[in-house]
Amino acid sequence: MASSTLVQVGACHDPLQARYGFGDGHPFGYDRFGAFWKEATSRNLDKRTLPITARSATRQELEAFHTQPYLEFITRRCAQGGYLDGGDTPALPGIFEAASRVAGATLNAVAGVMAGEYRRAFIPIAGLHHAGRDHAAGFCVLNDIGVAIEHLRRVHHQQRIAYVDIDAHHGDGVFYAYEADPDLMFADLHEDGRFLYPGTGRADETGSGVAVGTKLNIPLPPGSGDPEFRSAWEQVERYLRKQAPQFILFQCGADSIEGDPITHLRYTPATHAHAAARLCMLADELCDGRIVGLGGGGYNRRNLARAWCGVVEAFLGT
Repeated sequence: MASSTLVQVGACHDPLQARYGFGDGHPFGYDRFGAFWKEATSRNLDKRTLPITARSATRQELEAFHTQPYLEFITRRCAQGGYLDGGDTPALPGIFEAASRVAGATLNAVAGVMAGEYRRAFIPIAGLHHAGRDHAAGFCVLNDIGVAIEHLRRVHHQQRIAYVDIDAHHGDGVFYAYEADPDLMFADLHEDGRFLYPGTGRADETGSGVAVGTKLNIPLPPGSGDPEFRSAWEQVERYLRKQAPQFILFQCGADSIEGDPITHLRYTPATHAHAAARLCMLADELCDGRIVGLGGGGYNRRNLARAWCGVVEAFLGT
């Protein structure tokens, strides 16, 4: 069972996080960080966690995951205007710099956990799981998860990394980047792609080549709530115990909570707290407690504030 002892947890207190977004009125607006932080301070989480700051990821850190031509394309397209993809991700001035800070904040969280500054960490504006190595997608300019995976491997020598995703949308940018990598554990519970963007994440997508059978996709029908999630979650725990990761990255998108304007799942925030607590238990059991939570999606501000604060509280052991 999870420890009842409070543990050191790092959380991003940096208002620079608010600069990643696409303007007022956009689902991924600038106010998402503020909604989380207002709730966090009301629960005294600002005083109960250690601050993590945002920074710009270096070009070398970004190129460990993203292609050089793609990074150059972002710069050109943002100067021209328009979109970075087929129409979801606007090419706004400053969005590349803001996305670089998201990646840098995630890398700071990883570094702090690896150095033992805190046992777990949470970054609210992060988990941009749709961007691929060579393209933007679904409001995601850079994929901080992929950047973190490469950093963990190249700098911290952690080869076997688990990525767990409970966002309503399938984490396609991570899945396809590591589809043939047997050492990247991938467990994703999401709304069935027949009904929701990006249309991927079928249960039979279990990896390719030498990685066949090493990935876990669990699509859930629209309207699924906490009971359906908890039943499916048992598969995730069995999978992680079998795979024995060295580090866990947890994308806890809040768009899977009932009332989100663009999805159709019906979880309560208790699901996010439950998943976080169980992952902490598994992290303690399997990988010296090493886990970083990433906020991901969520477009109902009240939902994301409650869900993400529940994750931080679970990380703290409360």
